[in-house]
Amino acid sequence: MTERTIKRVIPALETSDGAGVRIRRSLGQTQLVRMDPFLMLDEFGSDQPQDYIAGFPAHPHRGFETVTYMIEGHMLHEDHLGNRGNLRNGGVQWMTAGRGIVHSEMPQQEEGMMRGFQLWLNLPAAEKMKAAGYRDIQPEDIPRIALDGGEVRLIAGELCLDGQLRQGAVSGGSTEPLYADLHLGAGGTLALPVAAHLNAMVYLYEGSASICGQELTRSAATLLETGDRLVVEAGPQGAQLLLIGGRPIGEPVVQYGPFVMNSREEIEQTLRDYQSGRLTA
Repeated sequence: MTERTIKRVIPALETSDGAGVRIRRSLGQTQLVRMDPFLMLDEFGSDQPQDYIAGFPAHPHRGFETVTYMIEGHMLHEDHLGNRGNLRNGGVQWMTAGRGIVHSEMPQQEEGMMRGFQLWLNLPAAEKMKAAGYRDIQPEDIPRIALDGGEVRLIAGELCLDGQLRQGAVSGGSTEPLYADLHLGAGGTLALPVAAHLNAMVYLYEGSASICGQELTRSAATLLETGDRLVVEAGPQGAQLLLIGGRPIGEPVVQYGPFVMNSREEIEQTLRDYQSGRLTA
């Protein structure tokens, strides 16, 4: 097996989004900083209400999927289809914008810590105009696989662990998304098979860890070279990091804010649809 090494490190930049929520953005900080099929990765985390209380009022999307992973806190998601979901510690909201959706993401707390991630996953041209969809994934529905070096919380995709093929809470899809939260104990090591045809990255958000002897940067998208095995070694305080992978689409990407299509003409049509109310018709 070929171990994946570090290809590129993209430190997250402080910025704000929505109605003034403070975030750290790695993928997506410019339209050239992406990893096919992923468009954006935001980390949010603060115990100061002024950093998150305004939330993300109603806004539109088309052409991709959003995956919100709530590590700590309470956020309410609602959309124009009538879907409503409460995201709490350890829960995930997986939303397919498809041909069009208008949704809001609003904090349901006035104090305390709110922490988590939002990932944008592109859709291929053949799927961009499919019906919008939504699913709320409860923490107890996310498999937790205990290994010698730590624990794998498998949100999406599949991994062969200890000789068993394990499925995440979400499986399938043309981009074969892999999304796992890795928790390593002090000095622990996790060796995970990662299919060679997937683009893959890790994102360290707690503790310290290294890959092939190279220390990982905290709060940075660390893109990995091609290979079929990932070995992560934790430091003396342990580590928590995301493993994210997907089959590249290899198509043109034209983005205008919350809309992601394949051409400028499609973006212009999307804007007309939104202005006329056809985006969500």
